[in-house]
Amino acid sequence: MGTDFDKTRYEAMDRQSIWHPYTKHSVIESGPLPIITRGEGVYLYDATGRKYLDAISSWWACNLGHGHPRLVEAIIRQTKELQHSILGNLSHPRAIELATMLNDLFPDDRRVMFASDGACAVEAALKIALQYWYNLDRPEKCRFAALDFGYHGDTLGAVSVGYLKSFHKPFESVVFPVFQAPSPCCGACAFHEPGQTCLEECFDTMRLILREHAHELAAVIVEPMCQGAGGMRMHSAEYLRRLAELCREKEVLLIADEVAMGFGRTGKMFAFEHAGISPDMVCVGKSLSGGYLPISATIVRASLFETFRDTPQDHTFYHGHTFAGNPIAAAAAVETLAIYQEEGIVARAADLGKVLAEELQRLKDLPDVRNIRWLGMIGVIELEDDAKGRGAIRAAAIRDRLRREGILLRPLGNVVYVMPPLVTPEPVLRELVRALGCAVREIR
Repeated sequence: MGTDFDKTRYEAMDRQSIWHPYTKHSVIESGPLPIITRGEGVYLYDATGRKYLDAISSWWACNLGHGHPRLVEAIIRQTKELQHSILGNLSHPRAIELATMLNDLFPDDRRVMFASDGACAVEAALKIALQYWYNLDRPEKCRFAALDFGYHGDTLGAVSVGYLKSFHKPFESVVFPVFQAPSPCCGACAFHEPGQTCLEECFDTMRLILREHAHELAAVIVEPMCQGAGGMRMHSAEYLRRLAELCREKEVLLIADEVAMGFGRTGKMFAFEHAGISPDMVCVGKSLSGGYLPISATIVRASLFETFRDTPQDHTFYHGHTFAGNPIAAAAAVETLAIYQEEGIVARAADLGKVLAEELQRLKDLPDVRNIRWLGMIGVIELEDDAKGRGAIRAAAIRDRLRREGILLRPLGNVVYVMPPLVTPEPVLRELVRALGCAVREIR
């Protein structure tokens, strides 16, 4: 920052003007928050010049790190050409290019509905599912199934299918009912001791829901392979494969919420690829633009799209957002996907994921740890907890210590996790896990 930046003044303005998302009043009242003024590579810098490793990719979005010159240039170039134009009855080059690039990532023909954030992409998917069956004269198929501990955003439809009591209890009276199956979590399996053969008993409830309620189910929605905000709960590819097969058999749509897990985070371009499936709809966002600008998309099978014709009856999808497919955000996304392809980002993430797994395995004997698990560039240490929330208190203390050491984390209750940029240098990644292990060992 320039020498004329008045840090104290901005701290006071912050307290008097901003409602910080997912931030407790006690945190704000305990002292000024760091004011981040720039980013470079895998680091963020605050107003004092202090450097922080962005170990959660700024809410799981900045997979390519900060200040990537190609992304910055793409944004600047587009701002000089076209800043905004709606996609209702119009189009523009960047939206066309981006939709084509996204379609090319799938083996079948798709159509792309753009939005601004992940929750809006999920809302679109839910509405598409409902209207699809309506278009086919099967309006009775109007219910949804999901996993507990799922999270799909904070708009009301997304909250309904991704209800987390700790986040959403005040809104319970207005969300719609959903068939909910127990969340599978291989790292803390409720059915087997470590080392025993997995028989997928965790799938039994979902199987029962589909068999008994397929006649009224529009879709099942899941976060493939890893449930993010619900505690980084990781399940097997086999669970996902069985779910896709049963949905197809029972004529129920499958929606894959890849907003957090897509674009290389799990070591594949999309997490559902681990199971070798192709969901009916895929929701993406966050790192679609490298995390630089708000843009999301619902990627839909063309066969679903074709039912939305306006003749002989009007089945038009009357849905959209003002900034859906904004040219500047789309330009950032086009350049992001080009970087992924040209620089082999997904393969690089898979290799770094092996390094992360290797380092985490060294921490298996940490005290008062319930479970350590990993998937691609996600590493999780789940702390032992009790009725008094001892694990969550300890996790917060670990977060605070690491922030003083220049590492930014955001635990989920008693779950401490890292999701660093996919371009994190290997030595930095190893040092991150080492620092995390030291903090967990020393803070009891």
